[in-house]
Amino acid sequence: MADPTPRTGGQILVDQLMRHGARDVFCVPGESYLAVLDALHDADVRLTVCRQEGGAAMMAEAAGKLTGRPGICFVTRGPGAMNAAPGLHVARQDSTPLILFVGQVERGAREREAFQELDYRAVFGTVAKWVTEVEDPARLPELVSRAFHVATAGRPGPVVVALPEDVLTETARVADAPPFAPVETHPALAQMVALQKLLAEAERPLAILGGSRWTAGAVRRFARFAELLSLPVACSFRRQGLFPADHPSYAGDLGLGVNPKLLARIKDSDLLLLIGGRLSEIPSQGYTLLDIPGPRQRLVHVHPDPEELGRVYAPHLPINATPASFAAAIETVQPPAALPWAEGTATAHADYGTWSDPTRIATPGDLQMGGVMAHLRAVLPADAIVCNGAGNFATWVHRFWPFRAFDGQLAPTSGSMGYGIPAAVAAKRLLPERVVVAVSGDGDFLMNGQDFATAVQYDLPILVILVDNGMYGTIRMHQEREYPGRVSGTSLRNPDFAAYATAFGGYGERVTRTEDFPAALARARASGKPAILHCPIDPEAITPTTTLTALRERGRPA
Repeated sequence: MADPTPRTGGQILVDQLMRHGARDVFCVPGESYLAVLDALHDADVRLTVCRQEGGAAMMAEAAGKLTGRPGICFVTRGPGAMNAAPGLHVARQDSTPLILFVGQVERGAREREAFQELDYRAVFGTVAKWVTEVEDPARLPELVSRAFHVATAGRPGPVVVALPEDVLTETARVADAPPFAPVETHPALAQMVALQKLLAEAERPLAILGGSRWTAGAVRRFARFAELLSLPVACSFRRQGLFPADHPSYAGDLGLGVNPKLLARIKDSDLLLLIGGRLSEIPSQGYTLLDIPGPRQRLVHVHPDPEELGRVYAPHLPINATPASFAAAIETVQPPAALPWAEGTATAHADYGTWSDPTRIATPGDLQMGGVMAHLRAVLPADAIVCNGAGNFATWVHRFWPFRAFDGQLAPTSGSMGYGIPAAVAAKRLLPERVVVAVSGDGDFLMNGQDFATAVQYDLPILVILVDNGMYGTIRMHQEREYPGRVSGTSLRNPDFAAYATAFGGYGERVTRTEDFPAALARARASGKPAILHCPIDPEAITPTTTLTALRERGRPA
């Protein structure tokens, strides 16, 4: 463009989004970026208007998880920006590419504490990978291009771009930036040779898959490699889509309430392949699973960000590579002549099968979540996308749903409540042909439950299974263990969630017995509407393996 046509900052910005391949934008509208909303009116970009900025940011984060490209979110200045902070935190801890565009006061009014003014560099500087504020509309192509590159480079994460209102209405002549492409890092040939040697010397190897920057093809390639070597494989916390649960090498996941046999197997291993993940607090069981900084086992750590290699664990073989490029390179590794661990791999998969069988679990009450999960396993497709936020209810999903699709799990490794509903809305918006289920707790649902209205507005028939025990269950569990019998601040008085669904224009039904769940699920799916199945459970059924009374009794002093 030798002589570009003058455009407003809002138009330049929207043109850059399309230039970089963004086709979905999630937002709560605000007067601080009206010029952007006007430019979006005629753009080939699908706008999803949400009911709260936290939900909008989490939808964008879920879109980033599903696509591997930055999820795009727009919020207004001040309160809107602060409401979006939980979504930023999820993107940070989950290593998800996200760009949050935030309105800002006019340039001439800054540093006077003008209406809803914030210093975004100070507010978000410790959460985002990069925070910038646009001073000149002519620099928008440069800064938006940088935002896409930073959000996806190395360990992906969130970027915040502040947009002064007058920058968006001012015109400028400037050419568009070239489309961005994520930068891939690849393992060296010598590193793959070293890995082959380590495998040949191992007797009890095990792989742990985690992090982001995987692709469906990479997951398939690693599954083939694991089958070729009979290599046992575990997935990190809420990364269960990285390896199919029905694969003969699958040994389970490293989350909360882990199978003790899997923990013992990892501790007894002599070679660990940590691919893509960081093995942070939850999967490492409070940093107790491996010795720090020098693990007893030989550790091969593959990560796209060199700063993560050696940050906590000193690896025997550090490999700075994306999981996708590593999975391609690993096809050059030849299996050892002998596989002394093969029988143990079969045992590990059998142990996982026993541990994840919901029909073996009985809890107090007429509605058995084990029975609910068994029915879901029987009738939902293998590629269903299952979403959840945080709470004890999520244990039923992680332990008993067999994830088999690469993009089949949307859950926050940051443990953020309120994630399941926005994630389900985003998934159904991007992939309308897929079955999308959100499993929520009663406290968890009401964090962002208002965005059920967004599902109704856009005719997105998500299915919500709302597990209601009348409390903040996780906190109550810890409370009964640490302060038995002294209930404080954890009880909830809940609405009729089925009526809530119908009030918004969706389908709602209350299910109180296990035997009634199959027919209720069928009616919800047949409705063609966003649906909530309100599932009250006995408060005693605090986890699949214990009760509140048992926790209280164990916690009482002798």
